[in-house]
Amino acid sequence: MEDGFSSYSSLYDTSSLLQFCNDDSVSAASIMDVTDRIASLEQRVQMQEDEIQLLKSALADVVRRLNLSEEQQALGSRRGPTKARPMIATLPIRPTVNNGSIQPKKTLPSPSGSRKDGGFPINKSTVRRANSNEHVGTLTRKDSGESKGNRTRTGSTGSNSSGKRSDSKQRDPVFNAEEGYVKMYLKGRPVTMYLPKDQVDTYSLEARAELPCNKLKLDWVYGYRGRDCRSNLYLLPTGETVYFIASVVVLFNVDEQLQRHYTGHTDDIKCLAVHPDKITIATGQVAGTSSDGKLVPHVRIWDSVSLNTLHVLGAGFFDRGLICLAFSKSNGGNTLCSIDDSNDHVLSVWDWQREDKLAEVKCSNESVFAADFHPTDSSVVVTCGKSHLYFWSLEKGSLVKKQGLFEKQEKPKFVLCVTFAENGDTITGDSSGNILVWGKGTNRISQVIQGAHEGSIFALCMLRSCTLVSGGKDRRLISWNSSYQRLQIVEVPELFGPIRTIAEGRGETVLIGTTKNFVLQGSIDGEFVPITQGHTDELWGLAVHPWKSQFLTCGCDRQVCLWDSNSHQLIWTKTIEDAAQSAGFHPSGAVVAVGSQTGRWLVLDTESKDLVAVHTDGNEQLSAMCYGPDGNFLAIGSHDNYIYIYAVGENGRKYSRVGKCSGHSSFITHLDWSTDSQYLVSNSGDYEILYWIPSVCKQVVSVETTRDIEWATCTCPLGFQVFGLWPDGSDGTDVNAVSRSNNKNLLVTGDDFGKVHLFSYPCSQFRAPSHVYGGHSSHVTNVSYLFDDSYLVSTGGKDMSVMQWRIL
Repeated sequence: MEDGFSSYSSLYDTSSLLQFCNDDSVSAASIMDVTDRIASLEQRVQMQEDEIQLLKSALADVVRRLNLSEEQQALGSRRGPTKARPMIATLPIRPTVNNGSIQPKKTLPSPSGSRKDGGFPINKSTVRRANSNEHVGTLTRKDSGESKGNRTRTGSTGSNSSGKRSDSKQRDPVFNAEEGYVKMYLKGRPVTMYLPKDQVDTYSLEARAELPCNKLKLDWVYGYRGRDCRSNLYLLPTGETVYFIASVVVLFNVDEQLQRHYTGHTDDIKCLAVHPDKITIATGQVAGTSSDGKLVPHVRIWDSVSLNTLHVLGAGFFDRGLICLAFSKSNGGNTLCSIDDSNDHVLSVWDWQREDKLAEVKCSNESVFAADFHPTDSSVVVTCGKSHLYFWSLEKGSLVKKQGLFEKQEKPKFVLCVTFAENGDTITGDSSGNILVWGKGTNRISQVIQGAHEGSIFALCMLRSCTLVSGGKDRRLISWNSSYQRLQIVEVPELFGPIRTIAEGRGETVLIGTTKNFVLQGSIDGEFVPITQGHTDELWGLAVHPWKSQFLTCGCDRQVCLWDSNSHQLIWTKTIEDAAQSAGFHPSGAVVAVGSQTGRWLVLDTESKDLVAVHTDGNEQLSAMCYGPDGNFLAIGSHDNYIYIYAVGENGRKYSRVGKCSGHSSFITHLDWSTDSQYLVSNSGDYEILYWIPSVCKQVVSVETTRDIEWATCTCPLGFQVFGLWPDGSDGTDVNAVSRSNNKNLLVTGDDFGKVHLFSYPCSQFRAPSHVYGGHSSHVTNVSYLFDDSYLVSTGGKDMSVMQWRIL
C-alpha cells in the first residue's frame, strides 16, 4: 500500500512550484514581452492543475483500496464512487464544464480504463495518459477556426486533436451511475450527457442495441446531372428515360410516373452508354473516399430490366474517373471504349463480356469531351476535345491515331460533340458554333455549316428519320435535313438553361438535358416541358411541412423549392438574393422561414411564395431555423456563436426580436425545442450541449431541470438519447444531420461519406448498429421524416440531389 502511494507522491513535487515563484521570466524586469509572460504563466498554472488532478486520482485510489469491502456492500446494485467522495471533497475544488457552464467539481469522472465500479486502477500509464490527454474542465485556447480568438470553455484537449482519426478512438464512453451521466469522447474531448432520472438505475453501458425492424427503400430521386456531363440521357424500349445523378442511375417512366434505380455505384457517375440491344447499360464512376478507405474508379455493366450487375471493368486500371463510354454498333456491341480522367486521358477498348482489355493508348493531355465507335466499323473510334478530333483504328492490339485536318477551315478551340450520318459520315459540333461533316473513311472535312448556332454546340443527335438535331449555348434546338439545310428552330426558355444533351424520344418527341439540370420533353416543332428538375449548386436546407406531404429545399443556387412527395412535382420555386443554408416551417404551415449564408433571413407564404418578412442577424450563415411547437417563438442558430430569439405573432406573419442567447464558444450547428415550447437545446461546433429558456434568453445550468425535458424534435447529434449513432473514432464532424421519426421509434443520420444510416430510437448504446444506404455521392447534408413518417427525405451537398425514401 505504501509503495502504491509513494509511486504517486513523487508526481506532486513542490520544487516546480518554487521554481515558478522564483522564475525571472514572470518578473517585471523580464525582457520577455507581455504575451510571452502570460503564455508562460498559463502553461505553468496548467502544469500545477494537472499535478493536483493526479494527486486526487492517487488519493481516490488509496481510499478505494482501504474501503473496498465496505464500498462493495454499500453499492449493492448501484455503481460509482461513494466512499472516496468525502475525502475528495476536502481537496482543492477546481472548475469543470457541466452542461456548458463552469461549476465546482464534486466527483472525479473515471478516466479511460476505469473499473466498472467507478474506482481507479493502479496503473501509472493510465495516469500519464490522463496527464497528457485529459485536462478536464480547464480554460484553454480554442483550436483555430472554432472561435474568433476568444477564450472558451472546453472539456478536454487531446494530444492529437487536429487529426481526423486520433488516439481518442480508443477511449470508450464512461458511465457514472451516481451522478447519472455518460461521458463520450469526440476528437479527444469529453461530452457529458445526463440520463433521465428513471433510466439511471436500469441503464447499462454494456447492453447491446438492436437493429431497427424497419428498412428504407429508395422511392424517388429529384434532380439530374446536366451541368457538367454529356450524352447521359436516353430512352429505353420499356418507355423509361435513363439518366443519372449522384451515384444513382434513374430509370423514369414518365407516363406512369414511376422510377426505378440502379444503385451499384459507390461515388459520382460521370458517363453512361446504352448497348445496341437497348437493355444492357454501362456506367462509369469517379474515384472516391468512404469511411473504410478509397473507392477506385470503374465501369459497371448492368441489365436495365433486372437491375443486376453483369460485369465490373477496370478496377485498379482507371485513374481519377471515367468521362466517356461507348458500345460498338457493327459487331453486336461486343466491345466497349472508355476514356478516363487522368492527365493523359487514356483511351481503352474492352471485350466487356470477357472483362478483357484489348488495347489502350494516351488520347490527349487536353480535355476530352466525347468518344464513340463508328456505326459501320467496330475497329474505328472517334474522339474529340480541346483543339482536336482523332480517328483511332484498332489494329492488332494497338490503337493508331489519325488526326482530323481542318485545312482551310479555322480550327476551333473545342470540338464538343460527335455523331454519325446514315451514310457513315462523321458530324461534329464545336465552340465556334459550326457543324462540320467529315467524309466516311477520311479525316478531311467534306461540308461546313458555318454559324449553325450562336456560340458553342454542345449536342448533336441523328434521329430515326435521318433528321439531324443540334443544340447549344444559345438554347436553340435546330433540325437539319439530310442535305444539312435548316428545317426548324425552337428556343428553350432561359429558365431551363443551355442545351447540354439531346436524345430521341418516343414517336416524334425529343428529350433534352440542360446545364441547369432540367430534363425536358417535347417536339422539334412544339413546346418543351420539364419532366425532371433539381438544384444547380450545393444543397443544405431542408424543412418538412407540419401536416402536408410537402417538403422544402434550398441551397447555394439561391433557389427555394417546395415539393409534393406524393406527386413528386415541384409546387413552386423562388429565387432569393443570397445563398440559402437552412429552413423551418411554422407549426401552422402557413409560412416558412429561410436562413441564408449572409445573416439575412426571410419568411415566405407557403401558398403564394410571397415575401412576408425580412430580417438580418449578424453577417454569418444561419445554420438552424426552428419555430417552437406552439408557434410563438423562432430560434435562429448562427455561425457567430449566438442563438437569436424572435417572438412570433399573427400566425407567423409578425416578428419582434426578444434577444440573443450568448454562451456558446463556437458556431451553432443544431437546435431542438421542448414539447411545451419552454426550453431549447443547442449543439455547437466544439461539441457543447447547452440548454436555454428562450423567452428570456437565459441559459439553464441545472442538470436536474434539463435531464427530464421531453423534446419535440431530435435534430441535435449530441445527447444521451442519440450518442450511439457516432462511429468509432469519429471526430465529431462525420455526422451532419439527425432526425427522429414522429412515432419516436427510428433515428436516421446523414454522414460525410454519402450514407444514410437507420437506427432504432432511442439510440443510447455505444456503437449502435444501423442499416446503411448509399445513393448520395457527396456528404449528406440533411435528413428529415415527413409529418406522417410515410417517407424520409435526404439532401446531398455537392451532388445536388434530393432523395425520397419509403419506410418499410
